[in-house]
Amino acid sequence: MRLKRSMAPAIDSPRSDFARSDDRDLTLRWSGRVSLTRRILAVNIFALAMLAGGFFYLDSYRSRIVDSRVAQAIREAQLIAEALAATPPDAREALAKQLAVTTGTRIRLFGASGAQTADTRAMGLRNFSLIDPDKEPWGQDAGRFLDAMIDTVVGAARAPLYRERRAGQTWPDVRAAQASHRAVATVWRAPDRTPVITAAALLPGDAVVMTSINARDITQTVRLERFRLSLVLLVVSIASILLSLFLARTIVRPLRRLARAAVRVRLGRAREVVVPRLPSRGDEIGMLARALSDMSQALRLRIDATEAFAADVTHEMKNPLASLRSAVEGLGAVRDPKLQERLTAIIRDDVHRLDRLISDISEASRLDAQLSRAKFEPVDVAEMIEALHRSRSERGIERGVRIHVARDANGPLNVIGEGGRLERVFENLIDNAISFSPDGGTVSIVIDRAGRDAVIDVEDEGPGVPEEAREAVFRRFQSIRPEGEAFGKHSGLGLAIARTIIDAHQGSITVESREDRLSGARFTVTLPLADHR
Repeated sequence: MRLKRSMAPAIDSPRSDFARSDDRDLTLRWSGRVSLTRRILAVNIFALAMLAGGFFYLDSYRSRIVDSRVAQAIREAQLIAEALAATPPDAREALAKQLAVTTGTRIRLFGASGAQTADTRAMGLRNFSLIDPDKEPWGQDAGRFLDAMIDTVVGAARAPLYRERRAGQTWPDVRAAQASHRAVATVWRAPDRTPVITAAALLPGDAVVMTSINARDITQTVRLERFRLSLVLLVVSIASILLSLFLARTIVRPLRRLARAAVRVRLGRAREVVVPRLPSRGDEIGMLARALSDMSQALRLRIDATEAFAADVTHEMKNPLASLRSAVEGLGAVRDPKLQERLTAIIRDDVHRLDRLISDISEASRLDAQLSRAKFEPVDVAEMIEALHRSRSERGIERGVRIHVARDANGPLNVIGEGGRLERVFENLIDNAISFSPDGGTVSIVIDRAGRDAVIDVEDEGPGVPEEAREAVFRRFQSIRPEGEAFGKHSGLGLAIARTIIDAHQGSITVESREDRLSGARFTVTLPLADHR
């Protein structure tokens, strides 16, 4: 049973007005802070804004399409150059026109000096044309404006404006192809913001073939996907706002009821407050309501336990104080030296008893807090118990009691814990076993490993612990003392402190009869090994 810590004083806060009507209390209004409803709306709108980021994803989608089309244009220009190179010069124009029809591109041939020698447009093939944006409907203007806005937001590089050129040296593709002797391509921007892709490849004699295509289908595809995404975003926005308002309403109402009950509990009215459990709700709000209800009940139990602890302390301290007062009063009235000596001995024993009792009570009341701040490190419990045995043997053991330690496990038995506290546990158990052992008796300590746990058994040869009292001995101020022991030598807190410490180390401590059926008790401590935590 874990010992209870003292209650901390409540923190003062502004007073709440409980006289308002439910209708006024449930009304959502501005109170100097952002309400929960607006927060829910803001969060959902933020999520919608992130969904709107899909518009910017379409820009990267467009860039990938353009890159693939550029690579395709380079391959086509290279293949056209190879086909023209294998064709006699007088048949190249006819082949160029045929290839332009097949690939959907405009093909131009330039000589080594840069002069244009052939153009499929001049041959009458008009498969490459630019659209005047001033002659298009307003919807295309809106699409171009949205394209420009998104390009600006994402910081997309702006392609150069496409303009017709006659001389080959004015085309960067032609110059680059002649300089690098490989096919190159350039992306341009048409007046209507559609991409124009030109590619050039080298022919024998430093002649160059250049292809041009207006990839208007890329822009149309991106704009169509953007329109679809806009419709989805609009529908989702309306649904999200409506659901957010409904969600905020279903959350705010019960939360305010719970908040009022929690404030009343904090103001010290825990016993008269009934926290609503909302049994009909199986969601997180219902879980919160039941958790707060359970917490308030636990608070009541904590208060009761604190009051009971205070009553127990008062009761335990009254006996030595009464004895001490009686001895002090008698000491001033008697003149017999022997009787005075006896009264002085009683006073001395009562003072020691009070000192021991106060020390144990102080430790019991602070134990949980100290354990929560303790630094747990690997501790070899086998070495610890053997060191305790050596130290106890060197000091001498009263009444001729012997301590025998048997270590069945090989190697260290490391547990994660606080060494000083674990020593206190085994000191208490050894002291308890010695006090119950008869004169010349033996206390046996067996240290072993059981799977993932370290198991320590402490056995004595005393009368044992009755089965009905095996749980009670771990409670505060519960003590079954051996016959002949003077009253007050033990506070009844040792085993309670031991259980608290073992519980904090995720272990267990129990008491039962000895396995050999002889008289005596066996206390068993189980602690998880460090390698298996």
